[in-house]
Amino acid sequence: MRKAEIERVTKETQIKVKVQLDDKGKAEIDTGIGFFDHMLTALSVHSGISMSVKVSGDLHVDCHHTIEDTGIAVGQALGKALGAKSGIVRYGTAYIPMDESLAMASLDLSNRPFLVFNCEFTNQSCGEYDLCMTEEFFRAFAFNSGMTLHINLLYGSNDHHKAEAVYKAVAHALKTAVAENKDGSTLSTKGVL
Repeated sequence: MRKAEIERVTKETQIKVKVQLDDKGKAEIDTGIGFFDHMLTALSVHSGISMSVKVSGDLHVDCHHTIEDTGIAVGQALGKALGAKSGIVRYGTAYIPMDESLAMASLDLSNRPFLVFNCEFTNQSCGEYDLCMTEEFFRAFAFNSGMTLHINLLYGSNDHHKAEAVYKAVAHALKTAVAENKDGSTLSTKGVL
């Protein structure tokens, strides 16, 4: 069973994350930021990766530390659950519409972390979630899981829909990439990632 637990404690946040890659996307999310909980639930359900994420952060300051540190912890848990990343499809790409919005995510579980993020939002926030933190979450997630991640928001007008399309596009790309391949080999000309 591909699963992992991470506990991250700093002066700004206390985080416990559990992920299980082959468990149908059951989500138990509590970050203290309602819209972020909604996005992480979408990430879990649509990727098929069960996630338990419990966060206590310095929300009296703002949402930055809570969201970025959650990205670190969830990324570390994903990387740990994947181990050497052998026996997986490795690549995934998905286009996801959310009403008037359309987002694309393409990723490689390569152990070469990188983020390309081409998304623009109109408003500052959705609820207590600062939309600029979407990029920070995915940077922390990609770099701590060893993922190359490209996200493009092609168009949209409603920021809730735009953000949700982004999270769901990453989820569906991830679902493809973490799937086990038929022969258990490492998809690399080097033989290892």
